[in-house]
Amino acid sequence: MADHPNPQTDLSCGAAPVGDIVRLLVDDGALSPAQVQHAQKVQAHLDTPRRLLDVVQELGYVTQARIRETLRRNRTSIRIGSLLVELGYISEKQLEVALAKQKIDPRRLKLGQMLVHNKYITEQELTQVLSLHLGFPYVEPDPSTLDLGLLTPKNLPLLAKNKILPLGREGDRVTVAMADPLDPGALAAARGMFGEIVPLITLERFIREILGTFHVPKKEGRPLLEADPNRAVALVDEILAQAVKKEASDVHFEPMKNRIRIRFRKDGSLIHFMDVPRELEAALTNRLKIMSAADITEKRRHQDGRILIDPTRFGREIDLRVSFYVSFYGETVVCRILTKKQELLKISDIGMPPKVVERYREDVLDVPTGVVIITGPTGSGKTTTLYASINYANRPDTKIITAEDPVEYVVDGITQCTINPKLGVTFEETLRHILRQDPDVIVLGEIRDKFSAESAIQAALTGHKVLTTFHTEDTIGGLLRLMNMDIETFLISSTVVSVVAQRLIKKVCPHCREPYAPSPRDIRRLRYRGQDIGNYGFVHGTGCDRCDFTGYQGRLGVFELLVLNEQVKEAILARKTSSEIRRVCIDTTGLITLAEDGLAKAARGITSLQEVIRTLPVLEPPRTIEQILRLSGETLG
Repeated sequence: MADHPNPQTDLSCGAAPVGDIVRLLVDDGALSPAQVQHAQKVQAHLDTPRRLLDVVQELGYVTQARIRETLRRNRTSIRIGSLLVELGYISEKQLEVALAKQKIDPRRLKLGQMLVHNKYITEQELTQVLSLHLGFPYVEPDPSTLDLGLLTPKNLPLLAKNKILPLGREGDRVTVAMADPLDPGALAAARGMFGEIVPLITLERFIREILGTFHVPKKEGRPLLEADPNRAVALVDEILAQAVKKEASDVHFEPMKNRIRIRFRKDGSLIHFMDVPRELEAALTNRLKIMSAADITEKRRHQDGRILIDPTRFGREIDLRVSFYVSFYGETVVCRILTKKQELLKISDIGMPPKVVERYREDVLDVPTGVVIITGPTGSGKTTTLYASINYANRPDTKIITAEDPVEYVVDGITQCTINPKLGVTFEETLRHILRQDPDVIVLGEIRDKFSAESAIQAALTGHKVLTTFHTEDTIGGLLRLMNMDIETFLISSTVVSVVAQRLIKKVCPHCREPYAPSPRDIRRLRYRGQDIGNYGFVHGTGCDRCDFTGYQGRLGVFELLVLNEQVKEAILARKTSSEIRRVCIDTTGLITLAEDGLAKAARGITSLQEVIRTLPVLEPPRTIEQILRLSGETLG
């Protein structure tokens, strides 16, 4: 896509550069020079830098639809680099780097290809912007609707070379999907094969993957193109291998209208891995069902399965829990990857601040009786904290017994039981027998209902220590949920020693971290005032090869530790509201909230403010960061 000269409209008034899109809007009559100059003055007084195009939209001078219309009418009058910068997809610096690399690159890549190659923009984002810029409709080809008569053995090499996929005929014209509808060579090749064409734009990988799915059998008569279902075996193996290699926690196989989307969950976020032609859906699903011992004939009901991968393949045991879910376009498959870890973490290694770790050991784990509840949503690291606590309590003079579903870590020196209802080993039956084993510490994998909650409390009343997990938002939520289960408040106040709430937050990638100044919007969302947040070393990640261009690498726990004192117990007995109990906890127990712990980690440069805002509940204005660091025992630097 060649660059073009800027329009020459004179909008200079000593302010920042106007930009090609704004100039086009003025030339097109959508904006007046006076409106642009007023927007420049507003832009100059903003606390947080904003693009002029955003400012004129927020002032109501022009709409997104009007911008789109202008771009389509003037698609040859604007440079693609300027378009991407003004629309906010890349920065000026990234454009400068890409242009410099483009001049010396021996492959003679176009600017868009160079931006994708350097991971400044994704292929899908670039294609959608080019569709807007060039005026070609964007399409995601559906393999099941292709006109196979247009795909011949003679055409296949040319199609692959020029990144062209014929979709079908419309009268005398052939509709073709192209990675670059302005490439003269590709256009000439398409016209040479099909005559008059209607070009559309699509992702290059869609074309590559669909063409790679077909082979030409050697048969007499007209050659036929067929999908190769044998690819499914190798494809599933490769996808699972890549998921393990990238340390993903889940693999998602998601059938959609015209493709199967494969995504990995890594560090808590879903990342697109690849797309597979739609017609391979049955072969992929059947392969996964065979591997997980599920019923391949059942397609109308949800199923579960399990895949155990030979330890010699990856150097460690890999256990995949597979879920088949019947959806509108077919069966969605999710594989949860459970890696048997060799060593348990210590309490000091899970992310608790120094003073919080000390208090958790002395005031919670070293107390001989009572219930300790670890709360948080699914995937928040509760099991890791639970086993770190077990590891701390595991001494030669202590009998520890568990009831889990399933046993995720095998620990020497403790008695572990896996719940298996198919064999009659139910949670209820196990809890009835567990006290007869003379335990000192009882570990319940999860409080599921009133029966398991009452069992935990009864065990604590008889002199046992009980460790368990619970699904609630924060520490106060754990107490309130017990109360809502109709557990007597005097039992809660007399048996619950502590509630620990936690989340997992992403750590900023150490290889691409840069200083970050909090914006007014960040400060407002944290419920701070400008002077409260202070001048600390906040950072964010810009994205690099090491972190898959996400800006983050790895995760760390964020904790809220509530140790019940007399004032909190009195508030529970009085059935005070959640806000009243929270205020009592903060004022009398030294409680550091989840948001405050996250802010302390952001101030130390471990995570970003954006991750704190995205992940952690800010239920009331936090204390100053200086106060939080003093309470937690954290130090900067």
